[in-house]
Parts: sequence; C-alpha cells; structure tokens
Amino acid sequence: MLKPTDNSGIYILELFAKNNLTFNHKKFGHIKLPNGYFYYIGSAQKNLEQRIKRHVKKEKKLHWHIDYLTCKRSTKLKSIFIIKNRKKEYECKLVNEMQKIFYLKSLIKNFGNSDCTNCDSHLLYSRNSIDYNQLCSLYQSTVLFIPSSKEIS
Repeated sequence: MLKPTDNSGIYILELFAKNNLTFNHKKFGHIKLPNGYFYYIGSAQKNLEQRIKRHVKKEKKLHWHIDYLTCKRSTKLKSIFIIKNRKKEYECKLVNEMQKIFYLKSLIKNFGNSDCTNCDSHLLYSRNSIDYNQLCSLYQSTVLFIPSSKEIS
C-alpha cells in the first residue's frame, strides 16, 4: 500500500450508505444520517498505513468518531485518497476546499475534529459522489488514489 517512508499524511475516506444510517454516540447522542456519500478527512502524523488499514476493517473497537460509520455493514468504503507527508494543519485546509469545490455539507458538528476549532466537522456529505478527476487534478502531485474494481469492504 504505502512505502515505509510514507509514514504520515492526510487521507480522505469515501463512504457510501445505500440506506439512511442511525447510531448512538455518547457525545453526539442519537444520530440519523441520510443515504448518500460521506467524506471523512483525517490525518495520521505517524503510522498512516496502519490507520488506513484500521479504517478498512469492519470489526474493531469503536474509538474514533468515524468508526461508528465504517463498522456499519450497510456502509461501504468506496475509495481512499491519500496526500502523503502533509502536516495535520493541512487537514482543515482540505476540509474547507472540499466544501467549496464540491458543495459538500457538514451534518454533525465537531465530528472527527475534536482537536480543531477551525472547522464545523471533518465528516462531509453529498447525495452524489464527487468527481475523482477534479479531485486528482487539484492535488495531482500529492494524491495517491487507491481505486478498487470492487468495493473495499
């Protein structure tokens, strides 16, 4: 997947929910989300490959906010975009750019960004998938796109 030297960076998980989603979380309470595409922007300043592998697994202890979506059987991890060797601060820049460029919405305030005061959320939503070509052209020199001929999960 990644070379051992590519140990840090920013990533985007593209999740698809065919049906509406519901879950309970101690911080957010009872959450109801519409069906569609979700984009989670996260960072790993070390062990990036291990973080990505953990997100791909369905069976795991619920620790990160995003675990509550990735563990759902009805949620499919469609794509992973990786921007290698970027500092954590770039995570917020990417959230803001994606909201503006792709008209993505924030549905759960403070989801995935407990340590951030710049963004409403690091989980973004759209009824439809974003244009991969447009995303890759914006970050052409830095994005590692991990496509799949079938769904990852």
